[in-house]
Amino acid sequence: MTALIIDDEIQIRRLLRLALESKGHVIREAENGSLGLQAAVFHKPDVIILDLGLPDMDGVEVLKRLREWSPVPVLILSVRDQEAMKLAAFDAGADDYVTKPFSTAELLARLTAIQRRHSSDEASNLQIGPLNLDPVHHAATLSGEPLKLTPTEYAMLAQLVKHAGKVVTLKQLLRAVWGPQAEHQSNYLRVYANHLRKKLEGSGIEILNEPGIGYRLQIL
Repeated sequence: MTALIIDDEIQIRRLLRLALESKGHVIREAENGSLGLQAAVFHKPDVIILDLGLPDMDGVEVLKRLREWSPVPVLILSVRDQEAMKLAAFDAGADDYVTKPFSTAELLARLTAIQRRHSSDEASNLQIGPLNLDPVHHAATLSGEPLKLTPTEYAMLAQLVKHAGKVVTLKQLLRAVWGPQAEHQSNYLRVYANHLRKKLEGSGIEILNEPGIGYRLQIL
């Protein structure tokens, strides 16, 4: 498991590194919000510990940007204990909130709990009509038969199935599948949408293009 620590206090990062490495985590660190977002893109951590008082941007803003493309579990670690601040963090997509100073044992327990909840959510199969996706094994079946998909095809199809019947915008798809650095590469989507259409041909499941807006999956 990889944990990303986004905190400008080197002492806090050292303490968390020691605690998490003792539990077998691989640790990545960032001292500000911009570097933290970059690390989240490149390292794809399993969990993020995020401070709110960062030197370049507020932690809530970091969380909002992260949630535009990633569902990774995020635990807020902050000296701010005001209820309004906690509500703002949860509204932005935080999974838990721990105030400084903190108990290492409590923090590890809360991390374990949010990772367990996240794993449980990911384990639920996605289904529409004859199409079934298994998020744990990244496997797909169509009418009970294995459907061969590349990792990128699977990631794009999973996003469309999760939001079946609704338009998923170009930016949402690009961020979810390729990361925020690819949000202007709409040509990626055209190529992979065509690949998926061929593989779903005859199933009654269609990937519809809303020009300039996004894509929608539906059963005809």
